[in-house]
This record gives sequence, C-alpha cells and structure tokens, in this order.
Amino acid sequence: MENRSRRRIHILLWLTGLALLFALYSSGLRTNPPGFYLDESAPAYNAYLVAHTGAGETGVHFPLFFQYYTDTNTQLGCPTQVYMLAVLFRFLPPSILLARLFSAFWVFCACLLLGLLAKRISGRWTIGAIVAATALLTPWFFEGRGLLLEPQFIPMALAPFLLTLYHVQKKENWGWREDVALVATLDLVTYCYTSGRILGPLLSLGLLFFATSRQRLISVIRTGFFYGVTLTPILVFNRNHPGVLTRRLYEISYIRPGVPWSDVASQFIKRYLEDQSLVGLLINGDYHPRHHVQGSGGAFFVATFILALIGLIVILARLRHQPWWRFVLYGLAISIIPGAISVEPFHGMRLMAYPVFLLLLTIPALEWFLARDKPETEPGPTPLEGGKVAEGTWAGFRRNVAEKLPPRLVRFALLAALLAFTAFEAYRFQIVFRRNGPNRSFEFDVPYKTAYDAATKQPVRPIYLEDGKWGPAYIHALWYATVEKRPTSEFVHLAPGAKAPAGKLVISSAEGCQQCEPVTSAGVYQVYRAR
Repeated sequence: MENRSRRRIHILLWLTGLALLFALYSSGLRTNPPGFYLDESAPAYNAYLVAHTGAGETGVHFPLFFQYYTDTNTQLGCPTQVYMLAVLFRFLPPSILLARLFSAFWVFCACLLLGLLAKRISGRWTIGAIVAATALLTPWFFEGRGLLLEPQFIPMALAPFLLTLYHVQKKENWGWREDVALVATLDLVTYCYTSGRILGPLLSLGLLFFATSRQRLISVIRTGFFYGVTLTPILVFNRNHPGVLTRRLYEISYIRPGVPWSDVASQFIKRYLEDQSLVGLLINGDYHPRHHVQGSGGAFFVATFILALIGLIVILARLRHQPWWRFVLYGLAISIIPGAISVEPFHGMRLMAYPVFLLLLTIPALEWFLARDKPETEPGPTPLEGGKVAEGTWAGFRRNVAEKLPPRLVRFALLAALLAFTAFEAYRFQIVFRRNGPNRSFEFDVPYKTAYDAATKQPVRPIYLEDGKWGPAYIHALWYATVEKRPTSEFVHLAPGAKAPAGKLVISSAEGCQQCEPVTSAGVYQVYRAR
C-alpha cells in the first residue's frame, strides 16, 4: 500500500512538472504568432465541421483527404490533424488559442519523446534530458509549435516510429505486435502531411538495414507488405480523383509532365545541396517570416550542430556497422528529399524531418563527452545477434573508447562550453522571437479580422465574400463566424467573377473594386458596398 501511494505521488509530481513545463513552453501563443493564416483557418474550420456534422466544407462525410477552398484555389488537406483537432472541438468551444495550444502540445510531446529515445539508446537519463531540452529550445521546433500547419506534426509522427523501431530492432524475431506497431507509426508519418507520402515509403524501405539474417529479412518483408496494404486508401483515392494528389507537387516543384528526367535529376542534385546550406541552417533560417522570425538566427543552433558533427564522426569511425546507426544516417539523407523536390531553397516546413535526425546524431557525441575513464560493465542497449560484442556496438565502443579519450575533466569542460553556448543562442533567439514575432501581421492575415469586424457591425445581411489576389480569404469569415457562434448563413461566398447584389456588403481580398462604395480597408483587405 505504501509503495502504491509513493508511486501515485511520483506520477502526480511528474504530471504537475510536465504541465508547468508545457505552460512555459506555450507561453505567448495568444499574441505570437498574431492573427490566423488562411492555411490555418481551413483545417480548423473543417475540423469543427467534422466534429459536429461528420462532413468537411465540401459536404463529403469523413473524407480520407479534405478539400480546402474552392475553384482554382483548391488544396488537399491530410486527415491526421483535422480529425485529431475535431475530437478536441467536439468537447471544447473552437478558438484560435485552442488550435495553437493543440499544435504546441504535439510539438512538445515530440521533443519529450526524442529525449526518451535518447535515454533508451544511451541508457542515461542525463543524455535524454539534454536532448529533450535541446529539442524544446531549437528554433525549428519552437517556431512551429504554435502554427496549425500540417508540417509541424512531422516530428510527432516520426518520434513514435523511431521509438518503436529502436525497440523492435533489438529482437531477432518480429511478431505480429511488432508488425502492427511499425505499420501504425509508419502510417502516422504517411498520412500527416504531403511530404509524409514520400518519407513513409522511404522509411519502410530503410527497414532493410535490419535484415541481417534470414529471419530478419522475412520480418522486414512482412512488415513492408502490411504497410503497403495500408496505402490502399491512397491508391483508391488517386484512382477516383486522378491528378488531385499530384496537383500540389506540380505547383511547388520542378517535377512536371513533359520535363526531361535528365533536367529533373540535375535540378534535384542542385536543390538537395542547397537544402544542406549552413547559411540557412545556422544563420538565416527559413526566409518565410511566417515560418521563422527574421533576424533571430538560424533554424538550428550552432552548438547543437557541432554536437551532431561529432556524433557523425563517432558513427562513421566506430558505429557504422550497427544497423540502427546506419538507418539514422539513411534517415538524415532522405529527410532532405521533401525540400529538395520543391523549387524553394531551405523551406523549413518541408524539411521538418531533418532536425529530428540531426538531434539523433548528438547522442553518440554526448555519450563520448560523458564516457567514464573506465569502460562500463553494462552490455549496452543493442547487442549483436548471438550475444557477441563487436566494434560496431555500443558496448564495443564503450570498451575501446576509454583508451583513447582525453581526460574526463577536459571532455566535461568542452561539453559545458557547448551547452553554455546553446543556452546563449536560445536566449538570443527568444529575445528576438518574442520582440519581433507579434509584428508579423501581414503574414498571419491580422487585417482580415479588422475588415470582418467592420462588416459584421453593419446591419446588412448577408455579407458577400469575394476572393482575389490575396487568396481564398472567405475561409477566414467562416472560421471567425464559427468561433463567435455566428451563423455562417450570414455569409455568401461569391463564385469567381460573380458580383454581389446592389446595396450588399462585400469583404474582398481583391485589389480594388469597380462600381462600388468603399466602406473601409484593412491591409490588403477591403469592405465595400456593391452598386
């Protein structure tokens, strides 16, 4: 009874500590980012509709993919976040803050899971805590924590897969439980974002690194088969809606029908190298202010990158024979592909898997820095088949490295300097992020709410919504009406080229208007009365 009470107290203390940490992590989300971007309003509005009607904006009940917007602006939304947010909106009133907290929660969980994975790989809570803290502070993750955009879920999709894979790969025989766990986590990656449909199959192909015996090969093939079966809904959707899944690729990529494959290959190599630019990674970050506050430094800390480089050297020198670390290097290489197939250099949202594998590289470096002067007697977390200890295992590395280590005090001093530099970089980033982040009004469509408020204060109904140069902003009106519990029937979305009846109010994202009586304007948006 006493042990049970202590366990409950420990659990309560852990939950309280995590809740306080999350409150600190999510602080400032009311105003930073400001407003709500239209690509955030779309999934939020569809999530609310699914929660209360079972159908998305287009009226299709429980779709595999959600169609956002209409006419020439249509985009395809992945199901994972919409359905998860729908569960939340089923029980809680919709709001921008709740949507941002939802996003922040999953990024927060991803960082903690990466720390847990680091602990299991190294066997040391110290290393797990350092990796988790570094992930929480990394600008790449921190800036994505409040965005209700699909790419920010990639780390949360990858972390359970990597944890599952690390556990499974230690077993000689994979049973049906291992197959189900691997397939389920691979599906989470595949169905969470457009780039997931690239990463998922490539990650499943990477399981061949663990086919080190006939039994393992059979297990890998069986897992790959079951994963392939779960892709059937995508194939069926693509057959029933030809061209829909590839439309977005053609919009953002140089891979298009009619382009010679030699040109595609040449451009891919160029873009692949560009996305490894240290300028974008460590100095400037993503050039989109929506994804990265300009002037706050790079997307990744210099000190963390140094640790990753040291870890890479350790892997190549001592651990390259271990399937797990070969897979990590493979994952690092393929994580750049979703960004490399697009035309924009160092697009942070399309490279969200990249920092996950960079952080994994820091684990061997931290193990090296914190290694004791005498080899550890523990067998290490990943023995080879047959129980043998070889150069490519953690146990072999720990046994041999002690003879070549600098003095422990020197290593501790170097690590302390790197961690201190990480703290300095994090402090500098937070200062700039919190000072300049709320100023991104244009990037997050802040003026639209001003135009919306001005229109809804008028007694004229319905209010007509016109799309123009600045995108399908009509979705904002439907979302804000939902948040305010205002009937969406008060709004009418105009078809392209259509005009509102005379005397009616129009909220427009077009440039200028003809035969109209201006009422007010806010940024690029305007409210006018039709004549």
